[in-house]
Amino acid sequence: MTVCCRARVTTSSADRSSCCSALQSPLSLFLFNNKLSLLFSFSIRFLSHLSHLCIQLFAIACTGPRLPYRHAFNTTLTTSFSKPVIMAANDQQSDMLEALQEIQRTQALLVNAVESLSGRSIDEATGDHAKNNNGDLGSGEDANDGETPSVELPIASGDKLKAPAPPSTAQRQQGLTSRIILTTYPKQIGINPLPMDWGNSDPVKRGPIVVSRAATSIRRRNAVGGYLAHGGSYSIYYALAVASKELDSDHRPDFTNTEPAANIGPFPQWGDHKKIVAMDPWGHLAPWLFKDTIEKDNVDIRPTIAITKAHMKLPELAESVKAGRLVPDGKVCLNDQGELAVTKFAVEPVWYLPGVAERFGIDEATLRRSLFEHTGGSYPELITRGDIKVFLPPIGGLTVYCFGDPAKMSDESVKLSLRIHDECNGSDVFGSDICTCRPYLIFGIEEAVKEAQNGGSGVVIYFRKEGRALGEVTKVMVYNARKRGADRASDYFKRTENIAGVKDMRFQALMPDILHWLGIKKIDRMLSMSNMKHDAIVGQGIPIHERVELPEELIPADSRVEIDAKITAGYFTTGKRMTTEELQAVQGRIWEDFDH
Repeated sequence: MTVCCRARVTTSSADRSSCCSALQSPLSLFLFNNKLSLLFSFSIRFLSHLSHLCIQLFAIACTGPRLPYRHAFNTTLTTSFSKPVIMAANDQQSDMLEALQEIQRTQALLVNAVESLSGRSIDEATGDHAKNNNGDLGSGEDANDGETPSVELPIASGDKLKAPAPPSTAQRQQGLTSRIILTTYPKQIGINPLPMDWGNSDPVKRGPIVVSRAATSIRRRNAVGGYLAHGGSYSIYYALAVASKELDSDHRPDFTNTEPAANIGPFPQWGDHKKIVAMDPWGHLAPWLFKDTIEKDNVDIRPTIAITKAHMKLPELAESVKAGRLVPDGKVCLNDQGELAVTKFAVEPVWYLPGVAERFGIDEATLRRSLFEHTGGSYPELITRGDIKVFLPPIGGLTVYCFGDPAKMSDESVKLSLRIHDECNGSDVFGSDICTCRPYLIFGIEEAVKEAQNGGSGVVIYFRKEGRALGEVTKVMVYNARKRGADRASDYFKRTENIAGVKDMRFQALMPDILHWLGIKKIDRMLSMSNMKHDAIVGQGIPIHERVELPEELIPADSRVEIDAKITAGYFTTGKRMTTEELQAVQGRIWEDFDH
C-alpha cells in the first residue's frame, strides 16, 4: 500500500497541471454524452472513496485499533486528522500523510474541472447565505422585524407588469433528468440551491421559492415538495397529465396578463419571519420579481398567490335583498338579485419549517420526521436536506373574499368585519342541514357586505379543511355513527374521537398568517363563535373587539346537536351554556324518521 501511494504522488505540480489541462478538452466532449459523463463522474467519486480508504488504513497503521469504515460515496473532500495521530507518526508516516493529502488535492482539482465544464460551479454569493441555508436565522432577519418593505411594485398606478419570456426552444431541455434522483444532499456535487433568507423584507434578498424537479431547476431547488408542487394536492393531477402525455413536461407558463388585479402591501408583517410562516408573502409577484432568474438561469419559478376581481351570486343573497337586509348600491351589492362585487385572493400554502415547528411548540426535527413518515416517505429531502427550510405541502389552500376597497383591510381608521370559514362541502355547496356551516357562511357574507357599504371593510376567508381537516370519508363515517345511534349532543365529540382519535385537526395556529399578509392589525367584528380561531388570532397580536354569534333563527333544527355541543365545549355565546346533563336531551334527526 505504501509503495502504491508513493508512486501516485511522485508526479510534480507542473505535470499534474499539464495532466488536468489535457483532461479538460476530452472532458468537454464527455459532458455532451450522458453515459460517458456519468462514467467519469463515478470515477471521480471512486477516487474520493479510495483516498478515504487510504486515510483509514493510515489511521490503523498509526493507532493500532481498528476504526469503523463507512461505505459511502458522498464523503467530504477534506478529512481532519487528530493531533495524537500526527504527533505519534514517524518521518515515514508523515510522508504517507503528505502523499494522501496530495491525492485529495489532485482529486479536488479534477472535481473542480468537472464543475467548471458542466456549468454548475457554485457562486461565491452562495456562501454569503450559508448561515441562512443552515438554519441560522442570524441578525439579518431580526433587523427586518417591524420594517415596512421598501420595494417599488408597479401595480397601483396602472402600470403593466412585464411577464418573463418563456424559454426558447434552445433553452428547453427534457422535462425530467435522464436518471431518477431519489433525493439530494447539502454538499453533493452540483447541488447549488438559490439562496433563501426567509423573513427578509427585500424580496430579491429573500429569494424565490424553487421547488421544481425539472432538469433545469432541480439543482437550484431551495424548497421541498413534489414536482411543481404548486397547486397543493393538484400536483398529482399534473403528474398524471405528464404521464399520459396530455401535458409536455417542459411546458413553461406564459404569464402575460396574469398579474394581480389589485394591489396589496407590502406591509411590515411581510418582513417578520415569525408572523408569516405558512405562505409566501411575495407569492403573487414571483414571476415578475424574479424575471431575470427565470430568463437567464432558466429556473422554473411559479406564483403561489393570484388576485382577481369577480361577481358573486348566491340564492340567499337575493332573499336578503327582498327581505331588506341588503340594499343594492351599485358598488358592492350590484342589483336586486343580490349580486356582489368581490376581490378574490387565492393562496397556496408555503411552509417555513422552523416557524411552523415553533407555532406548534415542537422541534423542527420532529416536524420533519412526522411529515416524512405520514406522507408515505414521499419527500425524503425533508430528512436529507436539513439546509432546505421551505416545504410546499400537498394540501388545500385558502381564498380571501374582500368586499369593498381592498386597501381598507389594513386601514385601522375604518371598521373591519371578518369571517374565518373552514370548508364543509356537504353544507356549503349542497345545503346539508346537519351543521351550521352554510348558514354561518351566508350570514358572514351579508355582514361583510354591510360593513363595506358603511365605509369599512368586509372579509370572508375560506380555508380548505374539509371535515375539521379529518377528510370527508372520516366525516361521513362519523355521520353514520351518529345517525345509527341516538345522535345526542352529549356524544357529539366522542363520535369523532372514536373514529379519528382526535376531535379536530384544523389546528388554527397557522390561520392568522393570512391576516398578517393582508395587513390586518385589528378586527372590529369577528363573525365566528370558535374559541380556537379567536385564541389563535389574539395570540398573534391581533385584537378582536366584538364577537358575533349566529342568530338563533338561522340555525337548522338538525344542527342543534352540533352547535349546542360546541357552545358547551367553549364556543362563544351570549346565551345559555348547557350542562352535560342538558346536552343529553338535545337529539338530532335519526334515519328511522325518514325513508331514505
